[in-house]
Amino acid sequence: MKGMSTRRIAVIPGDGIGPEIMDATLAVIESTGFSAEWVYLDAGLSAIEKGKAAVPPETIETIRELGLAIKGPTTTPSSGGHSSANVQLRKALDLFANVRPARTLPGVVGPFDDKKIDIIIIRENTEDLYAGIEYQPHPDVAQAIKVITRPGCQRLCEYGFDLAKRQGRKRVTAVHKANIMKLTDGMFLEEFWKAASHHPDLIADEIIVDNCCMQLVIKPERFDVLVTENLYGDIVSDLCAGLVGGLGLAPGANIGVNCAVFEAVHGSAPDIAGKGIANPTALVFSAVLMLHHIGEHEKAQRIMIAVLRVCAEGKILTGDLGGYATTKEYTAEVIRQMDGLAAAV
Repeated sequence: MKGMSTRRIAVIPGDGIGPEIMDATLAVIESTGFSAEWVYLDAGLSAIEKGKAAVPPETIETIRELGLAIKGPTTTPSSGGHSSANVQLRKALDLFANVRPARTLPGVVGPFDDKKIDIIIIRENTEDLYAGIEYQPHPDVAQAIKVITRPGCQRLCEYGFDLAKRQGRKRVTAVHKANIMKLTDGMFLEEFWKAASHHPDLIADEIIVDNCCMQLVIKPERFDVLVTENLYGDIVSDLCAGLVGGLGLAPGANIGVNCAVFEAVHGSAPDIAGKGIANPTALVFSAVLMLHHIGEHEKAQRIMIAVLRVCAEGKILTGDLGGYATTKEYTAEVIRQMDGLAAAV
C-alpha cells in the first residue's frame, strides 16, 4: 500500500547449515504475505573468516537500530580465543530473557508419546556463571564467580509472569538451588515470590533444580512455565527439547527491553552442510515466535498449523524426523499446507 514502510529485520544466516535453513525459513515467512526488508549481517565463523570479530560492531549496532533479528546457528572455533557469538550478542544487546518453548508434535516420536508436553522455559540470559568471571589463583585451583543481581532477578521474574498471563498459562514455577546457594539463588527466589504477589491470578510454586530434572523425565505434563537462572535454564531447556524430539525442533527467543533476537538453538552441523538435508523446523518455529512478538499472530499461527499438519501426516519429513525429504521438499510442503489454510479461510 502506498505510503506504508516495509519493516526492516536483521538476518544472521550463521554457519554450517545456517544459510540453508535460513533460506527455507524466510521463504516460509514470505509465503504468509509478510513483507520485510531482510538486512543481512555477519556473525560467528563466517565473520571470523573475513578477518572480523565473531560479532562485528556493525552487526551489534544494526540490530540495536532495527530492534529485531533472526539468527541461524553459529560456530565458535575451539582455538584462537574467540568467544561465543551468542553470548556476545546477549550481553551487548542486554537480551536478558531466553524463551524456549517445548511441546510435543503430532507424528514426531519421543519418549512420551502418551502425554501432552507444552512447557515454556524462561532462562536468565546475561548473569550467573555465564558472566565468564574466572581466575586461577594456584596452578591446581581454578575458580568461577556466580553473579546474581537483584535487578536481573526482578526483571526476569516479572517477564515470566507477564508472558504466562499473555499466553493464557496457569502456573509459573521457579527452578533453583537456594537450599545450597542461599545468597545467590536465595535472592532469585525472593524476587520470584515478590513478582508472584503481583500476579495473584496465576499459580506460583518452586522446585529445586535436581528434583525438577527428575520430575521432567517422569511426569513432564505437570509443568507449565519454568523461570530459572542461566546455567539451570541451559540444562533444563535442552532436557525439555529431548523430551519432544530434540534440538532440531527447539526454537528460541532472546528478549531485551529494546531488542529481540530469534534463533535456532541447535548447532551448525557442519557435517551435513551443503547436502540439502537439514531440518529447518527449529528456525521456522523461532520465526513463529518472532511474528507473535511483533503482533503478526495470524501469520504466525498459520505457519504453526502448517508445520503441525506436515508432521502429523508424516509423508514429507527430513531424515532426523524419520523421513527422506530434502530441506527444499520439506519447506515446499509446509508452504503448500499454508496455501491450503489460506484458501480455506
